[in-house]
Parts: sequence; structure tokens; C-alpha cells
Amino acid sequence: MSQFNKDDYDLSKPISSTSGLRQGLTSYGDAHFSLFLRKVFIKALGYSEDALSRPIIGIINTYSALNPCHANVPQLIEAAKRGVQLSGGLAVDFPTISLHESFSSPTSMFLRNLMSMDTEEMIKAQPLDACIMIGGCDKTVPAQIMGGISANKPVLPLVTGPMIPGSHRGQRLGACTDCRSNWAAYRAGSIDMEDIGNLNEELAPSAGTCGVMGTASTMACITAALGFMPLRGASAPAVSSTRLRIAEETGANAVSVAANNRTPQEMLSKESFLNAITVLQAIGGSTNAVVHLMAIINRHPAVQGQITLQTFDEVGRNVPLLVDLKPSGDNYMTDFHNAGGMLALMHTLKPLLHLSAMTITGQTMGEVLDASPFNTFPFSSAIIRPLASPLYPASSLVVLRGNLAPNGAVIKASASKYRHLLSHRGPAVVFADSADLAQRIDDPDLEVTKNSILVLQGIGPIGNPGMPEAGLIPIPRKLAEEGVLDMLRLSDGRISGTAGGTIVVHVSPESVVPGSAFGVVRNGDFISCDIESRSLNLEVSDQEIERRVAERKSGGVWEERKTKRGYRGLYERSVNQAEEGADFDFLSSTGPS
Repeated sequence: MSQFNKDDYDLSKPISSTSGLRQGLTSYGDAHFSLFLRKVFIKALGYSEDALSRPIIGIINTYSALNPCHANVPQLIEAAKRGVQLSGGLAVDFPTISLHESFSSPTSMFLRNLMSMDTEEMIKAQPLDACIMIGGCDKTVPAQIMGGISANKPVLPLVTGPMIPGSHRGQRLGACTDCRSNWAAYRAGSIDMEDIGNLNEELAPSAGTCGVMGTASTMACITAALGFMPLRGASAPAVSSTRLRIAEETGANAVSVAANNRTPQEMLSKESFLNAITVLQAIGGSTNAVVHLMAIINRHPAVQGQITLQTFDEVGRNVPLLVDLKPSGDNYMTDFHNAGGMLALMHTLKPLLHLSAMTITGQTMGEVLDASPFNTFPFSSAIIRPLASPLYPASSLVVLRGNLAPNGAVIKASASKYRHLLSHRGPAVVFADSADLAQRIDDPDLEVTKNSILVLQGIGPIGNPGMPEAGLIPIPRKLAEEGVLDMLRLSDGRISGTAGGTIVVHVSPESVVPGSAFGVVRNGDFISCDIESRSLNLEVSDQEIERRVAERKSGGVWEERKTKRGYRGLYERSVNQAEEGADFDFLSSTGPS
């Protein structure tokens, strides 16, 4: 029989420990009884006193049969446990919500904040000295970091990793940039039903996240840039043995971090986030990352208010696009990994980085890079360009403002197919919401030309709700059949990080907000967009805009949200606008205003 700890039963000694099983005791009114009862039930799982005396490392299990991005989670848990136990810790896994883009209605973004709350409360509620957070699919990693910062216990993200590319008729392809481009070709009649059916089986050929620089890969790179995980952890394929070794390393790191009680609020600084934004611009990352980073930033009491949406534009002006990956380039995450991944990129970006920023291991980013030299080679330079020979000169992601978006809007300029559209003026073709879009976009009588500007309202944080990735408005079929591949498109929603085109998203305030100029755009109104001057304007007088706003009927979503029940009611009443991260106001570090 294992020897029990006498101190746990000595009623003359108060229980004051903040580590192991003694932390965060359940409120029964008697701390000794609370600890006694906790040990009764943990021993039902077969744990010995020796095991229970070690640092307790939680591992968040987000496996789900409805989440192919997380299909390798069981393997990652075993590898992470191995790392924990080899380093003298006790690994315990527990579940939280799991989200996948294609299996979440109305959108995974609608549920991101719920997952962040689940993550925060489970980390705080349970006796954990540190927590490994396994995520991968687009909204899971930001949700976990948001919750982890708010919980402020030592946390270590472990991403599931990207899938490998597939092949069709000798051409490499992968989710989900190639999903969108091939679907557009099918709509235009360039490929037939047999082709699209065969493509369907090759676009996602393995477990893992999308194999391009979409939101999942972007958030993985940003997580590494923030210093939360090993640099190679951002890009190792989901099905590789390297991914399992990274999991084992994360387990070992968790025990070390627990011993030093290195919390995310202690580790992260303004400089950490400036590094993350620098990387975002250099990789031509997802526009979704702007929303996620703002939500993460606003969870940190020492950083909230120091970095705003405008910071992304200011940083971007000095950062070139270096990574040649779809949708801004031609390649896949496996190519990025084989070219050196984040280690090679961070060495390339070294002159632009804040090297004093701390990492989860206790080293500065500069010390991490000094300890891991990287010698570039021809293949590496083709995928990760030198600063002197970028893929795009600067400002991959641009923040626009004007009377149409006084609080800002975002465009990934590097993903534009027709560069002349980056400075464009044209008449609006307006769709009131997703249903209106679906009904009218392929109408042969739709009054639209290649110079028109497609405007989709009603898909903002509140309007849909959940900011669906519907901002990639399809090219009207009659224009697609004529060979039109890109048009200037505007919405208050989002686009997938895998999407390409000249697309302005996150227009704020969104159309359902009273007073929103975006909500009163009408067919035929001229709109001007200019990347160089960072402007987005409705060419209608202020007086006319005010008149239209005044005559809008009250009610609609804005009024209905006051009486809605359940999570949807909570969401619509509490969600912020895109420039604040579309988080719940009561979850920010300062709480609701």
C-alpha cells in the first residue's frame, strides 16, 4: 500500500498550497475534507500517492469524430503524456468543446467565444499546474489562447499540424484554396461534374488542418511567433513523426513551465504581439487572424489598448511578403516546413523583430534564434524569400477607413488576382444578406458588369450572427462564363484564410448597427477603394447618408437580440465589433463598459 501524506490529514495545519491536488479546492466549507474527498475519487482511477505528489499537467482533448483536423489528437495526447511523465510530471487529459469549420452551424466563429469560455473555466476549475492545449482547426487555437490568457495559468498550445497535399491529374492540390478555385471553375463551366467529384476525394487527403496559409496555419505561425511553442511546431505535418516528437517536447516543457509558474500574462508583452503581427504580414496570413489577435490582445490587461487595428497597418508598411504559399503564392505548408518553416522565417525577419520578447521556455526570442542557427539553401529561398527579394513589397494585409468603414475594414492586398482593383471605383451591386445573395447572384438579368463592386450586407458579428466566411462573394455566373476571375467585393463578414481575390472584409460598424453607412448602401451608388491612400468611401453626401440612416426602420436583428434566449441571445447582446476581436465585451480584461 502506498504511503499517505500525513500533512493532508493534520487538521492543525491549514491547507495553503497553490499547486498539485491542493489548489482550487471544491467549496465544501472544510478544506481538509475537500482535499480528502478529492483524493478518494482520484484514487478510483488507480493513482498512487507517489503519482499524486508530482506536478499535474492537464492536456486538453479536442478530439471529435466531426473534426478531421483533429483526427491525430489521440496520438498527440499519448506523445505529450510521454513527455510529461519522462520529466517527472503527472499527465491528465480532459475534454473541451471541439470546433470544425464545415461542421459548425451557423459558423465556427459563432462558437469561438463559447470554446474560449469552456477552456478558461476548465483550466481555472481543475487542479492543474500547467495545461497543454491541443487545437488546430481555425477557431480552436485562438479560442484556447484567449481562454488560456484569461485563466492565467501556465499554458502550452500544441497544434495538430497541416495535412499533406493531394493530387489530381498530375497536379498537386490541397484544401482549401484549391477547393474554392476549382468550385469557381465548376460554376464557370470550365470543369465538369466528373472532375469536381474526383477532386472532392483528393482535396483533403489526410488528417490535419488546411495545407495552405489559411487561418489554421496562420494561427499556428502566430502562436510560435508569440513564443508559446517550438518554432518547428507551426508547420510539421499532422501525419509526421516530427509532430509526435513536438508533442513529447511540449510535455517536457510543460513540467518545466509548471515549476517556474510562467503564466501567459507574465510572458506576453506588447513586443510579443508586434512580432506576431510582423509574421502575419510576412506570411500573407489570413485576414481572420486580425480578428483573433485583437480578441487575444484584449484579454491581456497589460497589452489591451496598446495595440489596435491600426497597428496592423503600421507594422505592415515595413514588412514584405516573404512566404510563397497559397493563396498569396503557389505552394503548400509541407513546402514551408521543408524549407525551414518558422525557424527560417524568423531568422530572415530578425532585423524586424523585437528579440527581447520572452518565450514560454524562459528564453528571449533572440536567444531561441541564436541557439538554433539556420543556413538557407536554394529550395528554402524559393519558398521563404530574402528580405531583398520579396514576393510582395509590403502591406500584405491593409486596413482601410472612410465614411463606409469609419472603424476600419481589412483587405489582403497580396491575394488580389487583378491588381488594378486595388485602386478602383465602381457602382455597387448590393445584396441584403446571404439569402438574397443566393437568390440573385446567378440571375441572368442581374445588372452587373466586371467593373461593378459586389456588396454583401448582414453578415457581421451580430447580423448573421457569427461573421460567416461568405465575403468571398461568387463571381456572377454570367461574368464567370466570360472569364472574369476577380471583382472588388465588400462585406461586414469574413473570408476563409484560404480564399484569394480582391475582397474587403470586416467593414465596421456592420450593417445592422444603427447609424452604419454600410447598412444604407444602395444599388448604383458609387464606391471608391484605394489601397495606397487606405481609403474606402461611399460617394454619397453626408446629408444623404444621414437621411437614409434616419429612415431605416427600427427593429430587425438589433431589436430582436434583446429578447433572444440561450447562447444565441448572449452572443448577439454581448459580441463586440470586428476591430475589437468580435469577443464578448464581458470577457475582455477590463470587462464590459
